Amino acid sequence: MKRNEEFLASMQEAMALLRTAGPLEATEVIARALRGNGAVPAVPNPGFQPAQVVEALLPRQAQESAAQAREGRAHPADAPQPGVQDTGHFTTRRHAGHAGQRAYKVYVPAGFEGKRLPLVVMLHGCTQDADDFAAGTRMNALAKQHGFVVAYPIQPVTANPSRCWSWFKPGDQQREQGEPSLIAGITRDVMASHPVDPDRVYVAGLSAGGAMAAVMVHAYPDLYAAAGIHSGLPYASAHDLPSALAAMQGGQLAGQHMAKAQAAPLRPLIVFQGDADTTVHVSNADRLLREFQHDGEQDSQRRSRQNGRAFTRRQLKSRDGVDAEYWLLHGAPHAWAGGSTHGSYTDASGPDASAEMVRFFLAHPLKR
Repeated sequence: MKRNEEFLASMQEAMALLRTAGPLEATEVIARALRGNGAVPAVPNPGFQPAQVVEALLPRQAQESAAQAREGRAHPADAPQPGVQDTGHFTTRRHAGHAGQRAYKVYVPAGFEGKRLPLVVMLHGCTQDADDFAAGTRMNALAKQHGFVVAYPIQPVTANPSRCWSWFKPGDQQREQGEPSLIAGITRDVMASHPVDPDRVYVAGLSAGGAMAAVMVHAYPDLYAAAGIHSGLPYASAHDLPSALAAMQGGQLAGQHMAKAQAAPLRPLIVFQGDADTTVHVSNADRLLREFQHDGEQDSQRRSRQNGRAFTRRQLKSRDGVDAEYWLLHGAPHAWAGGSTHGSYTDASGPDASAEMVRFFLAHPLKR
């Protein structure tokens, strides 16, 4: 009984804060109360964010305000996050276009003044954000080492409750429409405000972010020189939520959707996929690389082991001479290979997917 009374008191406090302080403060109180009442696990699953749950208790307008407040306050631009950066600048910015607005973060390494640098656009997975993804992939450390700019577009909970990119919606699979136009707009903003080499712009992502990276390199082959897809899906492999869930589990497509997903590759791809991934079936990696697998291809295959994880690496070439690499990670889950435990959905074992993507990217400038 006492616990229920305490919970009720916390709800009253939250409602008062909603009126006086703001929705972000209210959701924090509700989250604390839920933990104390046993409604939220004390040790959440990877990527679990209590605010995503408790905001459902607030009015819609308050939900949107809380999300916007968290976007601006959860990770202050001048506050370094664990495993994110050592030197350089990691700042938050916002892009506005005809399809809406998105916040994003940019990491610019120090010591490369006066040089035109490559740009890597990183698309996080569901439940993640820019700081989480930067920490887990350690991409900023590689940017410091090799000299390139990193941009992290942020999908807010107001666009998707789990922060997933909408790779499965037809309106978000087209050039200059929906989320692709926002991500491309962010890319162009960074190119305009930093000394970026336009022939060395790349896009990479994990899971839903990997699927959106496939959309981006298909829709904007004039903007992105290559793509890195980790545990993702092919372009146009779904057209709504049911077909997305089916595709993630390895279901077959038919008709025009299959034709789109099998479109000839225009830009190089490097693909990572765990064969024990229960979220995105391994067959999706095969579909991503289907057009690299035909008679007459140059296909070299090597099985190896690194950091306790066995993997098979294949080097492929399409009929038109476009390069690809396929890293099949044996026994690996739905997680970024060789990632840091500072971020969610990472697997510390196996090859370093970030380092291998950077190597592959820097070897493939845009061919116009």
